[in-house]
Amino acid sequence: MNNKFSLPKDGGLKTESAPRDILRRYERMRTQIYANEYEGVSHVADLIVKAIRNYNEVFLPNEIYEDQQPFVLGLTTGRTPLGLYRELVRRYEAGEVSFSNVAVCSLDEFYPIAPTEPQSRNYRIHEEFLKHIDILPENIHILKGTASEEEVSKYCDSYDKQLRKINLMIIGVGEDGQLGFNEPGSYAKSRTRLVQLTHNTRTIQSKAFFGLENTPRMAITMGLDTIMRADRIILMAWGEEKSQIVRRVVEGPLSDQVPATCLQEHANIEVVVDESAAQLLTRVETPWLVGPCRWTPRFVRKAVVWLCREVQKPILKLTYKDYIEHSLGELLEQQTYDQINIRVFNDLQHTITGWPGGKPNADDSTRPVKSTPYPKRVLIFSPHPDDDVIAMGGTFIRLVEQGHEVHVAYQTSGSFGVQDDVVLQSVDMGREMGLGDRLEEMTALIREKQIGFPEPKELSAVKGAIRRSEARAAVRTFGLDPDTHSHFLDLPFYETGTVKKNPLTEADIAPIVALLREIRPHQIYAAGDLNDPHGTHRTCIEALLEALEATRDDAWREECHLWLYRGAWTEWEVSKVDMAVPLSPDELIKKRHAIYRHLSQKDVLLFGEVDQREFWQRAEERNQLTAAIYHRLGLAEYQAIEVFVKLF
Repeated sequence: MNNKFSLPKDGGLKTESAPRDILRRYERMRTQIYANEYEGVSHVADLIVKAIRNYNEVFLPNEIYEDQQPFVLGLTTGRTPLGLYRELVRRYEAGEVSFSNVAVCSLDEFYPIAPTEPQSRNYRIHEEFLKHIDILPENIHILKGTASEEEVSKYCDSYDKQLRKINLMIIGVGEDGQLGFNEPGSYAKSRTRLVQLTHNTRTIQSKAFFGLENTPRMAITMGLDTIMRADRIILMAWGEEKSQIVRRVVEGPLSDQVPATCLQEHANIEVVVDESAAQLLTRVETPWLVGPCRWTPRFVRKAVVWLCREVQKPILKLTYKDYIEHSLGELLEQQTYDQINIRVFNDLQHTITGWPGGKPNADDSTRPVKSTPYPKRVLIFSPHPDDDVIAMGGTFIRLVEQGHEVHVAYQTSGSFGVQDDVVLQSVDMGREMGLGDRLEEMTALIREKQIGFPEPKELSAVKGAIRRSEARAAVRTFGLDPDTHSHFLDLPFYETGTVKKNPLTEADIAPIVALLREIRPHQIYAAGDLNDPHGTHRTCIEALLEALEATRDDAWREECHLWLYRGAWTEWEVSKVDMAVPLSPDELIKKRHAIYRHLSQKDVLLFGEVDQREFWQRAEERNQLTAAIYHRLGLAEYQAIEVFVKLF
């Protein structure tokens, strides 16, 4: 199941009335934006299937082309193409395409690494794609990381010479603008070669290798010149974490510090992104700089918040001149600038509430949550066993203290986030307390683990138990009964024992459906992450949305509303916020103490984490920054604020 989650559109460019050249005038490459990854993947799959069919129609029926080479498809590696591979396999199984006259070549590979190791690009491309289609073995040209140091240069040269012609190159982009492992500074005429990986790249890749110390320092990659020789190139990017680099690649100047900008000089290049990856492109982030817009109330708020940031003023101090000088004159055609200021100020003011479950017996006409029914049944979904208190701990505490019936559902065990030494410490403590001795058993399991292969189930079970006990302790700190109001779903997609997770199945959806029907919530809170380095949050919101689709005709759904929070990495833009819950200094400390209960996550940097802060620090700094943004816009000053977007 590809990522289908996206936020509903609200205002924006009038694309139907403006010439295409004007809409894309800031873009140096043809860029297609799709609502979500699923739609983008379907488009790219259409292009690939059509290209293969057209090629075969020209060459296969004609004897004069007996020596014609098969269609050559260049394939990117990593996480970006996984949805595309699944879609191509689906189309092959449906009889829509054959790969019998297709040759594939791969973009890169770690070095040194055996093709049987799970982290190998070679291994992954076979497991995810090649083993499921009818491609001929002799047409598979995948880079290998096994050449000796003495032979690797000769191997790279021979691989490059094989690629005399690439008909279609499918490629992704790294967060620093890499194409393959062409790191910043790569020269434009580079060919397939051995390269040194930067520390940042190794850090990002380290989660697959269970630590930086196990991550290769080198890799083999197609060169920029090799890539540019392809007849046609499609660059894909999905997710908010790619938005910064997409803007630099699509709209920025040519730079060897952003290798992917070289694609601007290709004669047949198309960029395909989802809305999350495209959100910083000018026609999406500031479309009033591009052309006429559709001005909904929420879109007006977006423009005004942007204007405040540009001129460094609060809302009520914006002037006619500010609007005119920043391309927002179109807004003034219907209302005066001061009317707009007051309307947006009131709009933001009405998002603020100290009663996230609704204030009983109060006028709720301008409040984000209705006062009735009271108390409400509330169900909080937490992807890992700590996201609830990290992302919305203050609101969680408020809901409990204000008398609502609050339940929390932990969607995954979170076992992968527990370090081995924490297991040994925990079982050793149990032994010292006379609760049983499993120290020798756990020590042996840890010693026998193989990097990249699934963890022993017995070890994962102990790690899951550690995370459950921490989650129970956290909610106990603010009065929630963990025996009756905590639900551990342990969704199967997560339980692989490795970084790579399984696709969603009905086995993941069914327990969520059952819990929804048991509780019949008036409010649901869930992680609506578009930016998720680990992928679990994205999968969890997809699972919940599938479950909600299955229950859409249930009677309780008429009074149910879904509120989205963000995970540990980022926060909602103020322009999107529907509810802002202010926290006092004491409430912030209560939230911190709940986060502290997750001892296995304290003072620990997970694989691939670049942010050095602990989770409680990230949470507090993010909540305080949101409060500061509200204050700079001219609203009341709070210690911290948690914010939410209402999906329905």
